[in-house]
Amino acid sequence: MVDVQLTKETIEINNTKIYCEHTLNDRPPLFLIHGFLASTYTFNRVIPLLAEDFSIVAFDLPGFGNSEKSTSFDYSFEGYAQMVNDLMDHFQLNKVSIAGHSMGGQVALYTARNFPDRVDKLILLNSSGYLMKPAQKYVAASYLPFFSLFLMRYFKRVGVEKTLQNVLYDQSLINQEMIRVYEKPFLKRDFYRSLIRLIRQREGDLFSEKLSSIKHPILLLWGKNDKITPLRIGKKLAGDLPNATLKAYDQTGHLITDERPNEIVDEMKHFLLE
Repeated sequence: MVDVQLTKETIEINNTKIYCEHTLNDRPPLFLIHGFLASTYTFNRVIPLLAEDFSIVAFDLPGFGNSEKSTSFDYSFEGYAQMVNDLMDHFQLNKVSIAGHSMGGQVALYTARNFPDRVDKLILLNSSGYLMKPAQKYVAASYLPFFSLFLMRYFKRVGVEKTLQNVLYDQSLINQEMIRVYEKPFLKRDFYRSLIRLIRQREGDLFSEKLSSIKHPILLLWGKNDKITPLRIGKKLAGDLPNATLKAYDQTGHLITDERPNEIVDEMKHFLLE
């Protein structure tokens, strides 16, 4: 394992501040995109392993982590894909491979579909799939006064530790650092304002017809015990994507980057460097 010297900075893309961690060099570029309610911390165990062979760019999506909770950003998947494309421009990268976890998998798929010439290969890690846009009743409710307070109370009631227990097969991985990092956004009111915009603007996942138009080589890595995006989602994605391969791991939940870092990095390297 290399001693990774990560550059951590906040940059501005189209008037939105984006938190990035990167190791840019002459190695092939790889973007890492986290999922819903997460951040670059999702990849903290795999970045040191991947940095041996790749230029890494990990970033917090607007509305999450340390990125801006903007009230003007377009929180649709189209908007996120455009931001990824603009981020490539910022770092002067013509073409990148992308690894997306959970919701980040859909961001990766939208990016590949909208900007096919700028994406080399995709890796989907327990990706979300086939979710409809939020029901109209939730969109309507988001306009009610104090809806952000309702969301705050809801997430406080559920609790971060209980959520982590739901996304990990190996409960022993839960520690105070993990709880602290995942809890941090929920303590800030502006997070809930951006979450409301996501509820209103999210257009839903890509379905079979549109997925079939994505011709890039794609590797799907999955936990067989995932309660959030079950393995059947991975199998359906593997069937709808023309050039996809699926590998699943026993005794592994949704946070595959925490539970199988060495195994998935080996698969990622083999796939990306072949």
